Amino acid sequence: MSIDIFTENPVLENRRVLLRPLTEADYGYLLPYSLNEPEIWKYGLVTAAGEENLRNYISMALRNYQDRKEFPFIVYDKQAGRYAGSTRFYDIQQPWLTTQLGYTWYGKEFQRSGLNRHCKLLLLTYVFETWGLERCEFRADANNAPSVAAMKAIGCVEEGILRNHMPTAQGGRRDSIILSILKRDWEAGVKEQLQNKIH
Repeated sequence: MSIDIFTENPVLENRRVLLRPLTEADYGYLLPYSLNEPEIWKYGLVTAAGEENLRNYISMALRNYQDRKEFPFIVYDKQAGRYAGSTRFYDIQQPWLTTQLGYTWYGKEFQRSGLNRHCKLLLLTYVFETWGLERCEFRADANNAPSVAAMKAIGCVEEGILRNHMPTAQGGRRDSIILSILKRDWEAGVKEQLQNKIH
């Protein structure tokens, strides 16, 4: 039986990272990235670059949390002793035991540092072993090669491309690549492979 994530309000933690529910008070922790690293959101559907966009980004996430559509986290890197970025569950379909995992971004110094794999191990363990879901879906701009490679590296299976799928924050439209991890994939080796890649 699945639990209700909105009742549980999980805090996920291991030796490297802590993920806790995002709040309005976290604006100050994320603002340096918003002001100094706007390219983080180059491929995003929405941008948090700039003060107003960051406020809107957080407000939208918290509104969707209140509507039980999304569950956003702030990411704290214990190794660096600093907040590193944000991620969230969205398109949560508890009756169907599915969710999407995305809106994931980290400051430059945390990219390719191993932090993402620690985050994904915590989040996916929660999805399949605590929350009790059957499917976790991932989407990205099909042109965002680093993001797609990172998803495949944690065990995601590519399912296909949604052509001309969504408008981008920069204007125009993007093709979206769809990937997923199923509970049976997780149990059959994806978890073990991800654990072995963590350092």
